[in-house]
Amino acid sequence: MCDVSISASLKQVIPDFKAAVICYQHIVISDIPPIISERLPLYYENIRLSLEDQPIQEVPGVSEWRAVFRKVGTDPSRYRPSQEALLRKIRRDGQPHQIHSAVDLNNFFSVQYGIPLGIYDLDRVKLPVQLKIGGAEDRYDGLNGRVMHMENKIVSADSAGAFGSPIVDSKRTCVTEKTKNALQIVYLRPSMSAQEARKLAARTAEMFTQVHGGEHEWTIVS
Repeated sequence: MCDVSISASLKQVIPDFKAAVICYQHIVISDIPPIISERLPLYYENIRLSLEDQPIQEVPGVSEWRAVFRKVGTDPSRYRPSQEALLRKIRRDGQPHQIHSAVDLNNFFSVQYGIPLGIYDLDRVKLPVQLKIGGAEDRYDGLNGRVMHMENKIVSADSAGAFGSPIVDSKRTCVTEKTKNALQIVYLRPSMSAQEARKLAARTAEMFTQVHGGEHEWTIVS
């Protein structure tokens, strides 16, 4: 099982902080299967229509994660939780960009559950991993093309430094079609019960391996 923990300082600020940690082995990343990809446009169109009558900031998962950001010192209007950024893109463009099956499915999970998720090439991660509040030294080249300065932001860090967050992830550990083993971090809502968290982790892991093959193990860290 992947060795992932939550720092004491993060737990002090967010006592109910929890995450699902899912490890995948022997997966095959390619295009998302037609049985899913053909349904996604209608799914995202229904999401877009729902956002016409509801401010994105008031979507339950978004509002809760914006509150988490504020507590750790992150301005959520400047650095948005990734699921909020996805919803804004759906409202503007109709659906997220398709990249490959792992990212496309991760985006679907994020929108469906209203929470941020990160997916990383496990062979590029130097275990153990700690979820913590970033310091001045924590920075990385983000997938958005920017150098991300992660002070006062929630980050995932290994022995080589910070590599992920509920905002945007790093180039260093990104998954590609060459990835065979992956680490998925599901940033659960702090208000979610233990039973809900376990069900969400199990559903996510099962659907991911149905698409990508391989095996999975998961746990809830809190």
